[in-house]
Amino acid sequence: MIIYKTEEDIELIRQSALILSKAHGEIARLIKPGVSTLQLDKLAEEFIHDNGGKPSFKNYNGFPYSLCISVNSVVVHGMPSNYTLNEGDVISVDCGVYKNGFHSDCAYTHAVGEVSPEVSKLLEVTKESLYLGLEKAVVGNRLGDVSYTIQDHAESNGFTIVRELVGHGIGRNLHESPEVPNYGKRGQGVKLQDGLVIAVEPMVNLGTRHIVQEDDGWTIRTKDNKPSAHFEHTVVVRKDKAEILTTFDYIEQAKKS
Repeated sequence: MIIYKTEEDIELIRQSALILSKAHGEIARLIKPGVSTLQLDKLAEEFIHDNGGKPSFKNYNGFPYSLCISVNSVVVHGMPSNYTLNEGDVISVDCGVYKNGFHSDCAYTHAVGEVSPEVSKLLEVTKESLYLGLEKAVVGNRLGDVSYTIQDHAESNGFTIVRELVGHGIGRNLHESPEVPNYGKRGQGVKLQDGLVIAVEPMVNLGTRHIVQEDDGWTIRTKDNKPSAHFEHTVVVRKDKAEILTTFDYIEQAKKS
């Protein structure tokens, strides 16, 4: 069942999303060679708590950390560890914040120092596919219009879409209906209505679209061990233009400083 949000609900999600977006900015400042992914997790957890929120992921179905940190060929759900970042790595940081009874969810893939041109293009195209998909998240369209647009942009640039993992509705629960695939057909799926809040999150691979799950029960890796990228926003379907509740502005500011 899809739960449409009231304007009051959306305002509360917006407050959660602001803390989340600022947390991403704090994390971005720390991403450089020599920093461990556990350090990033600790920073995020402290920042979220200090700002009146709770990390949505911590203890979610037993997940022990505040961040999913996915490096290089890890697509999603990577666990923070003592691994230290190296020049040329790509690192996806996925985070959620719970505040005022509502969740928000956002992910960003960073290049650590200089990366190869093909990996740089992978990140660029994945991010573009997110925003192009969000242009279709308007009243009267169907979910398949969002999904198709993401898939078309990624595949027309020579990359592949992960199909087993999808975006989702979000609100009082971290994962709600509907599922939001990153592939599909135009004109199909749920008809989009005002007040639908969804987390849209393209996961795009450099090589094969196929994935494997590691023995820890969480980490999802590309089958061919080639890099993957992941970007995500929490958005509200609106009449003429989707309202994006999370923002990458704090990340972009941190990268410039």
